[in-house]
Amino acid sequence: MSQRILFAMFAAEDPGGFTPAARSADDDAHKGVKVAYRTMKVVDGLDIFYREAGPKNAPCVLLLHGFPSSSHQFRNLIPLLADKYRVVAPDFPGYGESSSPPADKFPYTCDSFTNVTEAFTEKLGLKSYAIYLHDIGSSVGFRLAARHPERVTGLIIQNADAYPEALNKEFIKPLVAYWEDRSEAKAKPLRDWLLTIEGTKWHYLHGARHPELISPDNWVIDQAGQDRPGNKDRLLVFLYDTKTNLDHYKAWQEYFRKHQPPALVLWGKNDGIFTVEGAEMYRRDLKDIEYHYFETGHFTLEEDVVPMAALMRDFLARVTAKK
Repeated sequence: MSQRILFAMFAAEDPGGFTPAARSADDDAHKGVKVAYRTMKVVDGLDIFYREAGPKNAPCVLLLHGFPSSSHQFRNLIPLLADKYRVVAPDFPGYGESSSPPADKFPYTCDSFTNVTEAFTEKLGLKSYAIYLHDIGSSVGFRLAARHPERVTGLIIQNADAYPEALNKEFIKPLVAYWEDRSEAKAKPLRDWLLTIEGTKWHYLHGARHPELISPDNWVIDQAGQDRPGNKDRLLVFLYDTKTNLDHYKAWQEYFRKHQPPALVLWGKNDGIFTVEGAEMYRRDLKDIEYHYFETGHFTLEEDVVPMAALMRDFLARVTAKK
């Protein structure tokens, strides 16, 4: 395939970069869409909550959320896609409305999250899907894609790491210290900021061009999930396991080179966690790739859901036509 690289810088005065008429056309896409909120028992009695919308026989889009959020992250995106696509967004264990079993009853690891997500997709009968990968969603989604490349119609990559260059070295210093020494002393900086309302709020507001327009419901809802009894201990187990991603990068990059899934990169360029340099690395291994940068932070959908949905619809129409 010929390489397809497009760059779009969206200015604060016109966050969508589209004409009002184009925005209105996209806004109309959600009319009449009903979103279902369901819970499914997947493995070992684990309840996985998920949001679902769109025709059952339509091409599927699997939305995998980031830390510290849940499928709530996609509440505004789902209706903008569901007129033409089957959209499914699960909550990982310990997040959102899904089960949060004790760490001695369930392994909070990237591999186990992938096992659960794999079982979830199979129980739903999802034989193929485009995957939206964000933050920890990429820890799961890239593993899932490498296991089942034949199921993946395309990758929508939003502030997600598959290269060491993607990680902001200053931000991850406390996490790296914890990876190297899994002691309570090293866990304390994570407990005292990352897993608190201050850290959660930072994820939404850092790098945002209009922070006053981002609803505080986001961090209040996310923090309520983190504050469930014992949940911070479970999240620390998972955060420790994220160091295994570093060992998987080469396998993911080999998956990119061998299978060449079409990719759409939608990136908040002011993110304090994942770098633009890391975003650029995907072009090294993927040939059919399209880039769009947004003047915002980690949770790009909070400020740019309409233009992102329009770009996704264009991308999904192209990759679906190839099948």
